[in-house]
Amino acid sequence: MLFLGDFSVIRPEPGLLFWTTVIFLLFWYLMSRFAFKPIAESLKKREMDIQEALDQAKLAREEMANLQAENEKLLAQAREERAAILKDAKDSKDEIIAEAKERANAEYKRKVESAIQDIENQKLAAMVELKNTAGKLAIEIAEKVIRKELADKTEQEAYAKSLVDQIKLN
Repeated sequence: MLFLGDFSVIRPEPGLLFWTTVIFLLFWYLMSRFAFKPIAESLKKREMDIQEALDQAKLAREEMANLQAENEKLLAQAREERAAILKDAKDSKDEIIAEAKERANAEYKRKVESAIQDIENQKLAAMVELKNTAGKLAIEIAEKVIRKELADKTEQEAYAKSLVDQIKLN
């Protein structure tokens, strides 16, 4: 115990200093050989993994930007196609409406012409019937006048007048 009582940290002895240095250098050599190299390698590997992850993230961002640009392009194209389809539909609608109006006008004109023709035909038929009726009446009157042989002309006129009064025209 006396030996420990004489020990002082502030005043190291040369033997202690020598052995402390030797042990420290041996420890440093062993640590560099077995600990520092694997730690340095794992740090280098980790750095490469981080760099690779950063590169992949950069590529992913670029892909996303490309996809977004492509999506915008597709959206613009879809908008253009929609506008073209709507324009075609509007043109078709206008064309169909114009065609329907034209057909309606043609049908209207055809019906008006047909009605005018029917009226004209009925008018001619009425005229023919009126002429036929007038002819028949004239023949009947002439027949009756001839049958009755009257000596006096005034009597013939009076008789013809009475026959005309008897015939009622509708």
